[in-house]
Amino acid sequence: MKCKIRKWKLSDAKDLAAILSNRKIQDNLRDGLPYPYTEQDGLAFISDMLSANEDETFAFAITTDNKVIGSVGVFRQGNIHRQTAELGYYVAEEYWSKGIMTEAVKQICEYVFNKSDIIRIYAEPFAYNIASCRVLEKAGFQYEGTLRNNAVKNGKIIDMKMYSLLKKL
Repeated sequence: MKCKIRKWKLSDAKDLAAILSNRKIQDNLRDGLPYPYTEQDGLAFISDMLSANEDETFAFAITTDNKVIGSVGVFRQGNIHRQTAELGYYVAEEYWSKGIMTEAVKQICEYVFNKSDIIRIYAEPFAYNIASCRVLEKAGFQYEGTLRNNAVKNGKIIDMKMYSLLKKL
């Protein structure tokens, strides 16, 4: 199954709300997302992404057959890390384990490395999220280590893993 990444459209808010109203997806993301996630929440997020500085925020909808099925974004860091960016992503549960997320990650990393001065993209999946770790490994990211007791999610102290992909200079 092939996917494409594209800029968000306000009309994507309904599909986005359906995806993010799934607890299994939210349990693997950072806190702060409302639950259930409404179409209004989606409109606010998409508006923010569309108005963001395009040299700092690279945010795309993941689509297949012209339907939004997920999100992928790369976010520039600051100060001495200004040429480093953090990757975040999710895909609707019915598209898990189909290679779609790996393909979307490859697409956005290629885009960011070609369109910006970013030299390092990193991701910090929860250590228990083996599928997310596999996505990164299959997309060419290198495992750098485990960040022990690095987060509190759903009342539990958890480890995170650090992965990175470097721009070929």
